[in-house]
Amino acid sequence: MRNYIVTGASRGLGLGIARELISGGDRVIAIARSSNEQIEALQREPPGGKGGELQLRPYDLSDTNGIADLVMRLRADFGPIYGLINNAGIGTSGILATMPDARIEQLLRINVLAPILLSKYVVRSLMSSGEGRIVNISSIVSSTGYSGLSAYAASKAALIGFTRSLAREVGPLGITVNAVAPGFIDTQMTGSMDEKDRQKIARRSALRRQAEVIDVARAVSYLLSDAARNITGTVLTVDAGATA
Repeated sequence: MRNYIVTGASRGLGLGIARELISGGDRVIAIARSSNEQIEALQREPPGGKGGELQLRPYDLSDTNGIADLVMRLRADFGPIYGLINNAGIGTSGILATMPDARIEQLLRINVLAPILLSKYVVRSLMSSGEGRIVNISSIVSSTGYSGLSAYAASKAALIGFTRSLAREVGPLGITVNAVAPGFIDTQMTGSMDEKDRQKIARRSALRRQAEVIDVARAVSYLLSDAARNITGTVLTVDAGATA
């Protein structure tokens, strides 16, 4: 059983990624601000029947000063960490000219600074074992752009630059670092989009549909697997061909 830290695991993509890893027999250490009915159900009845499990550790990632201590406690409680999935993020939308400075700062703290610091302290753990995986969840808007998401797009583009450079740094240690860039997935983060916008996105896609949470979860699972041992520093796009 391998230990994976999944941030933002209480809903949406994070919950789907956690479910996929548990079904394969691994332990997911879920980081979320609080528990909810969905994550508690996943704890009670882990899928797959292979002995996988979920352990929730509530933590607010905007408290970046405590991240080093958080990782230290997780290692003490669960043993060596094999992988980190930096999924947590806030998708604050709005015109940049009228967006409050505090909201921009919070978005960058959670979407950029927290993943970098988590990676820093997890890498220290992985160095001793000579293997490990880091997957950062970016977005197609990091390269395509989208009106009203300039700050969010900037944060997701930062993750891609971080992914490529960190892959170079830790590659000699046997650690891979990759990113997954989902398209517009039907989650709470895209809940403000109306049906007309969803249909427009689907028509623009090569497959004439939107990708789903399970598609992203399986892409992440692949990058964490031994089958992807020679894949690093890359971005895997999961968008049903919207950017084809």
